[in-house]
Amino acid sequence: MITCYVRYVIDPKKLDVFETYANMWIPLVQKFGGQHHGYFLPAEGANNIALALFSFESLSAYDNYRTLSLHDEECLKAFEFAEQADCIISYERSFFRPLLGPEAH
Repeated sequence: MITCYVRYVIDPKKLDVFETYANMWIPLVQKFGGQHHGYFLPAEGANNIALALFSFESLSAYDNYRTLSLHDEECLKAFEFAEQADCIISYERSFFRPLLGPEAH
């Protein structure tokens, strides 16, 4: 399993718009075989940082999702929504493999 961690720098004045965008992506990740662990929105501390976590069976499954998402009508609508809303200033992606304890092997 591989977990994608996305750290967003968002416009804090458009948090509600970013939340709409985030809600668009949760079912889309699931549509392509991923497990979404949610978006994490600012609460205390920095008001312009949001996170997303989702997992795929493997990095190749994630790559397949990314390729297919570029041609999927619902995904294209989500990309366009974010572009028009201009709520995301920047983002970075990192990938992790979970360590779930010795019993999980």
